[in-house]
Amino acid sequence: MNLKKSLVAVTLLFSALILASCGNSSNTSSSSNSKNGTSTSSTKSGSYQVTGQTNSSQYAGVIKNGKYLTSKSRGVTVSQSSGNLMNLKSFEAGLQDISKNEFSTSKYIFQEGQYLSSDTVKNWLGRKSKSNADGLNPASNGSTTPTGRNPIYLQSMEEQDYVQKSGSKLKLSGITIGLAMNSVDYYRKTTYGAEYQTNISDATLEKEGKAMAKEVLARLRKKKGLENIPIVIAVYKQASNDSLVGGNFVSYSINKGNSIEKWKALDIKNVVFPLKSDESAPNSNDSDAFSNFKSEVENFFPNLSGVTAQAQYKNGSLQGMNVSVTTQFYSETEINSFTQFLADQAEKYLPSGVKIDITVSSTTDGVQSFLSRSSTAKSFSTHVFESY
Repeated sequence: MNLKKSLVAVTLLFSALILASCGNSSNTSSSSNSKNGTSTSSTKSGSYQVTGQTNSSQYAGVIKNGKYLTSKSRGVTVSQSSGNLMNLKSFEAGLQDISKNEFSTSKYIFQEGQYLSSDTVKNWLGRKSKSNADGLNPASNGSTTPTGRNPIYLQSMEEQDYVQKSGSKLKLSGITIGLAMNSVDYYRKTTYGAEYQTNISDATLEKEGKAMAKEVLARLRKKKGLENIPIVIAVYKQASNDSLVGGNFVSYSINKGNSIEKWKALDIKNVVFPLKSDESAPNSNDSDAFSNFKSEVENFFPNLSGVTAQAQYKNGSLQGMNVSVTTQFYSETEINSFTQFLADQAEKYLPSGVKIDITVSSTTDGVQSFLSRSSTAKSFSTHVFESY
């Protein structure tokens, strides 16, 4: 795979993530935000750039002294023998979608978490013990049986900060915290032994998550600068390691005081098409539409390794679909013809009124073409990646 295709593949892999640049909220300065570029201002303590917005539904970000300021705790997680990459992608992207309910993209600027350090999060994710009084996961009860042991409920945490311009500075105006809860806790009785698992019911998962949210809020309120700002806490259900889709958020709470306020339930479901024999989609018409699309595509070209789609539903309504087509093509003329055919068939068969992305990849040569249609468009825009 050449360099261009490698870069494109990485870009598409993380297209579901909503990532933005960030900066420290203390001793900062900023000039007016620009939608199509960056704006910069400086103080004795440093320089900040406010990025432009690609569209009004996304946040502008902050860069400090020309460098990307990473989260102090992103990626900290309880060690598991294996994992599901889709969990991380849907966790981060979904958390920012929840943030938009409280922190408007037109009024707030996004920065990655700066108040919870890596060590702090590690301690909070650990089991409660004599050596770790801050552990949010329950102490071990000594049992190693799947149903008798105390499982690890909390797998990871995510902090997202939201700032606003205040004169010549950026002022922290809100925080969102995501709690990623295990639906299955994987463990080993010995270091290199067999893997076992403890299944956690939805009711238990949500109960434990809400209890931890109460404690997290209390701890955050004790930190300087976080005493009075709105704090959103959301509970996320991780999918199992063998799932082809990520998990989903189940509830969140917007808190302006010292105690957890009303929880808001979320009805979000991720599915993979084609469905397994024992599965059903919230809307059977979507499953039938994809089946028809898949059939037409497979009949057009015999050199296909697979046609699948990941779809998300909210309150039973389809929100979007990411289609993956894996080929064995080697001819660029074939790829061009196939991409044109895909656009026609997708417009004909796939659901309208929702965003749809289609990625065509080779088993040996990476991403070959990409098709996309916004929720308001009728036709697909296409791009075929040529070799040079």
